[in-house]
Amino acid sequence: MRPRAHGWGLGSRLFAAQAVALAAGAVTAAAVAVVIGPPLFHAHLMEASRPTAVTDMAHIEEAFVDAGLVSLGVGLLIALLLALGVSWYVTRRIRTPLDHLTAAAGQMSRGDYTARVDATGAGPELATLGETFNAMAGRLDSIEVTRRRLLSDVAHEMRTPLATLNAHLEALEDGVTAWDDDTRHVLEDQAERLTRLARDLDEVSRAEEGRIPLELVESGLAPLVRGAVEALAPRFARKGVALEVDLADGPVTVDAQRVGQLLTNLLTNALRHTPPGGRVRVTSAVGRDAVVEVTDDGDGMTAEQLGHCFERFYRGDTARDREHGGSGIGLTIARAFAEAHGGSLTASSPGPGAGSTFRLRLPVERP
Repeated sequence: MRPRAHGWGLGSRLFAAQAVALAAGAVTAAAVAVVIGPPLFHAHLMEASRPTAVTDMAHIEEAFVDAGLVSLGVGLLIALLLALGVSWYVTRRIRTPLDHLTAAAGQMSRGDYTARVDATGAGPELATLGETFNAMAGRLDSIEVTRRRLLSDVAHEMRTPLATLNAHLEALEDGVTAWDDDTRHVLEDQAERLTRLARDLDEVSRAEEGRIPLELVESGLAPLVRGAVEALAPRFARKGVALEVDLADGPVTVDAQRVGQLLTNLLTNALRHTPPGGRVRVTSAVGRDAVVEVTDDGDGMTAEQLGHCFERFYRGDTARDREHGGSGIGLTIARAFAEAHGGSLTASSPGPGAGSTFRLRLPVERP
């Protein structure tokens, strides 16, 4: 049950404020009518051409004061009734969206991030508040979905190597498997996979928190790109994917290791989503900015996938196989590295099956 706040409600305070303002106005008007009105009225009567008896003068002045007080009293009563009506109407118009906002905030406090409010019709201020609340709720909902997906993906990524390690260790203990180079290689590969996962998780955390140290030096753009291409060329050849390169050189001030990792992630992503017989093209140009584009003719992306492809642990498909869906960490880290250099990383695609293009822009000079 929601605790009740102490003190007057919004309607009571609005009415009290208007009542005080009206009462102050009435008191002021009454004081003017009683203190200043009669002398002024008396002076005007004395200046009249027809003489007036003293008793008649007193009676006329008394009638003037009584008429003024009665008029002020009736006017004050009507004004108070109108203030009550206006306060009730305004309070209702304001309180309804505020109640909706309070209820939605209560839902969010209980972990339901799908709560939304409709504050339209209650003024621009409350409409802006409602839009801001909805934007916050949408962001929290997205974070919660990503968190759940993160836990699911991490659990999946750990399950396979741990199961393999446990199986081989049990086989060694039971004497089913002998300790030889093949067994050692399997155990080392699975341990390395767990180590790589832990390293990737730490990399994502540091990237999203902006804790990426950069060692900026002046380098040539073409050698940086060519180094990443040559390192992955054997994997492209084994899969049967053509790798085309058209590089323009120019000086850039970057962290060579970070940019190399960024380009490796882009090329690995292109290779993963390009079928055998496909083609990946890498180009670079240097002008006001250094631009590198990695274009493939593989899976392509929908508009929804384009909007989420840089989110951590986002998978373009629902496959859990790391070789097909990937863990979704690489592009997140790549964009973080680009932004840490003062640049950007964007993606475009004509649609599913039509390939994708990732465009890296880096400032030529030190940011």
